[in-house]
Amino acid sequence: MGSLRGLHLVAGNYFRLCERDAFSFLRLTRNSDLKRMNRFCTKPQESPKAPSHTYRHRVPLHKPTDWERKILIWSGRFKKEDEIPETVSFDMLHAAKNKVRVKISYVMMALTVAGCILMVIEGKKAAKRHESLTSLNLEKKARLREEAAMKAKTE
Repeated sequence: MGSLRGLHLVAGNYFRLCERDAFSFLRLTRNSDLKRMNRFCTKPQESPKAPSHTYRHRVPLHKPTDWERKILIWSGRFKKEDEIPETVSFDMLHAAKNKVRVKISYVMMALTVAGCILMVIEGKKAAKRHESLTSLNLEKKARLREEAAMKAKTE
């Protein structure tokens, strides 16, 4: 048991020693070039290639699909499909999609409210005819009992 504890203490001390050396090494590399410090071979850096196509105003452009063209029209950004340019920015397309999402959500809310009002009206009409789930259930059970009695008589 004692040897295990001693082994644990030695391992802990060794870890702290390595940790301290690692931090001193990092302090040295903060102010100097890591490649030079480690004596790595350095190859001359090649200049990065210029992009094959450039964008106007440095905004990436996107050629809209037919569906995206319809979204641009529905959002009210353009009046006709002929007015839509060959390429549009992603921001314009994103804004148009968000506008259409909001319009669809408003339509869904209106349909939900209309459906609720319709169900209330139908429920009041059924109440005037004295139709309720309880009365329908009782009638159904009575009919099933009669069919069971008729079946029992015929057998």
